[in-house]
Amino acid sequence: MPPQAALALTEDRRRSTGESHQALCALLRDTGGQPLRIPAARHPEQAQMETAVFLACCKIGGLSAHPLGIVQVRPGEDQLALRLANEPYIVRYWAEFLLPRLNDYDEFSDPQDRIIGVPGLRYRRERGGICLYRPGTPASILLTGFTPHWWDRVVDRLTDYDLLQSKPDWTPEERAAYAAAAASPCDPPSIYSPLLRRIRATAGPGPINSTDAWHAVGGDVRLETTDGPPCPDLIRLLGDGPTGLGWEVDHKGCTCLCDHTHSDVGCTIDFREPTTGRFVYYSNTKWGRTLGDGRCDRIAEMNRAAFT
Repeated sequence: MPPQAALALTEDRRRSTGESHQALCALLRDTGGQPLRIPAARHPEQAQMETAVFLACCKIGGLSAHPLGIVQVRPGEDQLALRLANEPYIVRYWAEFLLPRLNDYDEFSDPQDRIIGVPGLRYRRERGGICLYRPGTPASILLTGFTPHWWDRVVDRLTDYDLLQSKPDWTPEERAAYAAAAASPCDPPSIYSPLLRRIRATAGPGPINSTDAWHAVGGDVRLETTDGPPCPDLIRLLGDGPTGLGWEVDHKGCTCLCDHTHSDVGCTIDFREPTTGRFVYYSNTKWGRTLGDGRCDRIAEMNRAAFT
């Protein structure tokens, strides 16, 4: 196959996952000359875990060029590998937001409110990174891109959180929180798991990218970027492109093709997921942030504080 043709067949997947063309070339043999697709999670438990991880970590905000601190996604049917930015503060955020602990407030009635973090999540050191898993399930996510010792140092300093990592199995509170989440229509794995596997599609060309998501009324989804990609790119990568999800554009308010700059005007796209009928209401607020000295100093400060 000519090199240019091969590049075209991996282009959209590379843009959505951050994988290199060289790493994907071996997979082209089985595509029959078609663009390389992005596999979905094989097991429901894998999709549910990816959903919980995505919703927890998209709250970290954005000082990095990489949404959620994710530089690259390597999607497999049975495991998801995520390469994080090689920054201590990113590792600190991930450990702090993901590892489960009991909520001290007893007045919460919803079982999901009894757990902070991802219910049932545990980790182990593996060659190449940190493996997140849930005991008794086939679900796992491999975190790479940083020195694994950083993760251990961060966890050692989260002693005030009384983490459930030491429990070899799920606690009753975790099982109750998991069951409540699985029964809820608010956070559908059919939407969030594919989004995590394509998280690089939400990154814009600027030096800072933040992606957030939360549920809207009726089981629909809100998706927001602060400095996201041009709308035509996102529509192709999540919608009608060869590696897309088939999301249909129901309505769009786009300023991407303006011939002048509006710093206070963003873009909106109402996607409809055709198999469930759910809407994903997307907005790109177009903050236009830059990585000035103040932000660089802030990152350096957070890196210093990551192990304290």
